[in-house]
Amino acid sequence: MALAIPDFMLAKLDPLANWVRANSLWPMPFATACCGIELMATGASKHDIARFGAEVMRFSPRQCDLMIVAGRVVMKMLPVLQRIWMQMPEPKWCISMGACASSGGVFDTYAVVQGVDRFIPVDMYVPGCPPRPEQLIQSILDLQDKIRASGTLQGTEFEQRIEHQGPLPNADVPADVVTAPGDYKKSRRVSLN
Repeated sequence: MALAIPDFMLAKLDPLANWVRANSLWPMPFATACCGIELMATGASKHDIARFGAEVMRFSPRQCDLMIVAGRVVMKMLPVLQRIWMQMPEPKWCISMGACASSGGVFDTYAVVQGVDRFIPVDMYVPGCPPRPEQLIQSILDLQDKIRASGTLQGTEFEQRIEHQGPLPNADVPADVVTAPGDYKKSRRVSLN
């Protein structure tokens, strides 16, 4: 006996669009250290991130809507991270995985970014060094709840997103001066002489 499915159904489009967005996240992994191993374990058969619709790990930013920053990010990699973020189409979300991506971790040095949220907007933070795959799966479930609760079909919630929250480049700094990335609110200038 066949199912009796009506020819048409009535539904609000915003909850339907949110349901589709939440259950078809395509992650862009930006894994640089030990957190990347845990990210790989999340996609393996034991934890199986595919159960939650986020198994399509793409390495092309134009096909992704979720960036997972796993591990420490150094200042040399920061322009690459920002470029990948800017190439991702809206709607897009970001998960900061691990203590190093969230706050610099144990690497309190001038070369390591003390939190990627200073340079790109972060939606979820996963604590730990390194965090377990269960924690990443829980953050994806929490992000799915956030997407289901806050999205609109036209994407008006993304107009409120500030694209650049970090320090802006200072155009009036002379060429013989290096800007050291220690204090992010007010850069220190060190002379080369």
